[in-house]
Amino acid sequence: MRFSSAVAALAAAVGTVDAAASPANTGIKGFNYGAFFLNQQAKVQADFAYEFNRAKTLPGTSGWTSARLYTMVQWGTKSDVVQAIPAAIDTNTKLLLGLWISGGTAAIDNEITALKAAITKYGTKFTNLVVGLSVGSEDLYRDAAGEVGTSAAYLVSSIKKVRTALAGTALANVPIGHVDTYDSFLNGTNKAVIPAIDWIGFDGYPYWESTKANSVNDAMTRFYDGYDKTVKLAGTKPVWVTETGWPVTGKTNNLAVPNAANARIYWQKIACSLIQKKINLFWYGLQESQWGTASPDFGIYGAGDLGTLSPRYSLACVS
Repeated sequence: MRFSSAVAALAAAVGTVDAAASPANTGIKGFNYGAFFLNQQAKVQADFAYEFNRAKTLPGTSGWTSARLYTMVQWGTKSDVVQAIPAAIDTNTKLLLGLWISGGTAAIDNEITALKAAITKYGTKFTNLVVGLSVGSEDLYRDAAGEVGTSAAYLVSSIKKVRTALAGTALANVPIGHVDTYDSFLNGTNKAVIPAIDWIGFDGYPYWESTKANSVNDAMTRFYDGYDKTVKLAGTKPVWVTETGWPVTGKTNNLAVPNAANARIYWQKIACSLIQKKINLFWYGLQESQWGTASPDFGIYGAGDLGTLSPRYSLACVS
């Protein structure tokens, strides 16, 4: 596809980011944390803290001390600071912040309001925990699928808006990225986003690639095919793995069969190889079914009290 003149102009306005601001992969390990439970009930500070602390004490593994958030706004409010922030401060959890930008222009404004409020309220106790910031999550993918997403042009303008808003704050130099599927970045028009960001967030799920060989035995090929294409596209900019996992329960999708045994195989092949390569990794997920049942369910833990449950498969990396 050709670049539209509007997208090209926006990309030029933002400019190419100084490579010095782009953090190399350092082996960050964390999970993705939603803002609410399956019954739409908002998570509060105690809920986030409970999850963050559980992640730090997983049997068979260690170092899962980071959290990726999808929004800075507390669920059910206009622009209140998400209660994951004080929870992260209390538990010393590193943060990959997320700003939700789909669904109208008010979304990014409310996110920026909450982000700046967090900086003001919590100061360096908050900002020193931040390892990066993602403007949007799979917006290009959803837009192409006819769902609620955003265009590349709007995404680039949102990134510029965030950089302007953070100028002069403690997060002025925070590495800013965008999280999406690799095929979204391969789209010609969407490539205009890459010069505007410091790093690319790669979401890869062989389970969902139903038009290809996607059994757990094909998982390593499927995953790294997408990741390697993204790395090539990114040039000198680092690529973080921001979402991946294998479901423990749910429907078979082409050749991909959800069960604990296959989730264990996927963990060994993908999580363990990424850890060995010291690629920044945010797994999906610690617990997906709580106050409801997810289908498919990618959670390491099933529904119930994280303090009493055991993982549904081994998290040890076997050499």
